[in-house]
Amino acid sequence: MSAHVYILRCCDNSYYVGSTRTSVEARVAKHNHGARPGYTFNRRPVVLVFSQECDRITDAIAAERRLKGWNRTKKEAVIRGEFDLLPMLARRRSKGVRECLSAPFETAAPQPPQDEDVY
Repeated sequence: MSAHVYILRCCDNSYYVGSTRTSVEARVAKHNHGARPGYTFNRRPVVLVFSQECDRITDAIAAERRLKGWNRTKKEAVIRGEFDLLPMLARRRSKGVRECLSAPFETAAPQPPQDEDVY
């Protein structure tokens, strides 16, 4: 079963990032009907500006968390489909997220601390 990560533009021009197992259109409709109180409730109507299908809900949730940590400039690059700008935009921030949205949404395997020798 597939899932989606999506970005909505709210009526105050802020962005909301979410993920869903249902169709994106159905989820946007729920946001616009105010089905649940939350960030978008007082910022309706919302408009879908980006969505990406993921194979698993865990991938969509990981992508959602990553996007939520990004600044407005990076989110707008994703919305425009300018994925090639993401590494440069990440370098402009100190210690920001440096992965591209097109990278797998898997968590990297834990690595040993750099100050310890591995035999």
